[in-house]
Amino acid sequence: MTLIVAGTVRVPPEHLDGFRPHMVAMMTATRAEDGCGAYSYAEDVTQPGLIHVFEVWRDQAALDAHFKTDHMANWRTAWNATCGSSAQAWTHRSPSLAAGSSAKVMSSPGR
Repeated sequence: MTLIVAGTVRVPPEHLDGFRPHMVAMMTATRAEDGCGAYSYAEDVTQPGLIHVFEVWRDQAALDAHFKTDHMANWRTAWNATCGSSAQAWTHRSPSLAAGSSAKVMSSPGR
């Protein structure tokens, strides 16, 4: 089952330029993972620091493996150093999919 993950993360606007290289590193490494069909960030044009995240995974096993990668651990470390451990957690929600497809709603605090 293909999984589509869409969500947001908030980066304090004053830290966005410093955090951007970590986002680029995360995207580059994640896109090279087996089972990753798409992984992207988009900065909201009306809310500084609001980053939209879009991911497509071959299946749950591929997404689970993603959470165990070194670059995910590095991203978490950078997140805590740049945004603080009390920063808003990721919120994932699954959009409606075409008939015959299935979706899974997920929330991953600290991600």
